[in-house]
Amino acid sequence: MDGKIALEEHFAIQDTLSDSAGYLPPDTWEELSGRLLDIHDRRVREMDAHGIEIMILSLNAPAIQGIHDRAEAVALAGKANDFLAEAVAKRPDRFLGFAALPMQDPGAAARELERCVTELGFVGANVNGFSQVDEPDTAVYYDLPQYRDFWATVEALDAPFYLHPRNPLPSMAQIYEGHPWLLGPTWAFGQETAVHALRLMASGLFDEHPGIQIVLGHMGEGLPFSIWRCDNRNSWTNAPPAYPAKRKLAEYLQENFYITTSGNFRTQSLVDTMLELGSDRIMFSVDWPFENVDGGAKWFDEVTISEADRRKIGRTNAVRLFKIGE
Repeated sequence: MDGKIALEEHFAIQDTLSDSAGYLPPDTWEELSGRLLDIHDRRVREMDAHGIEIMILSLNAPAIQGIHDRAEAVALAGKANDFLAEAVAKRPDRFLGFAALPMQDPGAAARELERCVTELGFVGANVNGFSQVDEPDTAVYYDLPQYRDFWATVEALDAPFYLHPRNPLPSMAQIYEGHPWLLGPTWAFGQETAVHALRLMASGLFDEHPGIQIVLGHMGEGLPFSIWRCDNRNSWTNAPPAYPAKRKLAEYLQENFYITTSGNFRTQSLVDTMLELGSDRIMFSVDWPFENVDGGAKWFDEVTISEADRRKIGRTNAVRLFKIGE
């Protein structure tokens, strides 16, 4: 399929490049770092070769979210966003941008999102999970009360928010001790992000701000396959949910979340996600440079779904959500 839009596709600046070290074997670092720093050369050739018209670019992880000093986080987010705006301006026909946000300071994050959307022309934000705030060994999640005004800005700007994974802090990852292979995309990324998404759903955020749209990668970080049990555990007891949200969690997943195929090129998983959310809430992505464009694109172009659904997932859902071309 030609004309695909991919939206979990990463780049790095020199200040954040080292954050991506350690996720892949050391002998791949030269290749990976080159992929991250490139925007207009090999990346465009990969897009041309595999039918991707547009990539929405986002900073690598954890980057801004791993900076516990608030002022430093604010400064680096602005620097990364200015860099991205200049890169997109060179090829606005092929690239769009997601804002990196200093969530350590909710007010500054709201102001930076507004600047990126209204002045730089970005189409939303990509935030790498929880933020470390003031002290290195802290993990602050965005369901907390201090973020309500930030979320009001997200809704007012109608700016989709991509909740991207990061590993748990070592002090909060005892379950993985002795099993480092479980960290990163194997398991810890999905578990960490799914819990964060469930916290947002259960907090009542979407009752207060129903217009917010969150994007989850990797076929929804496992949530489409688990959300029924989240709502129906021990249902014979008739015990009400012990959280503030007014509705079933599945309803928020179906109305306030979109899911991408990034890094999860599995037909059975896609079909299950379509059954749970419908094809209108799924979008194609690769996860370049951590996954290969050819692997994601070839699978998607051949996956056994209808051509109407392929067109929706590959392009038109993203056009609608991000108002591309308007």
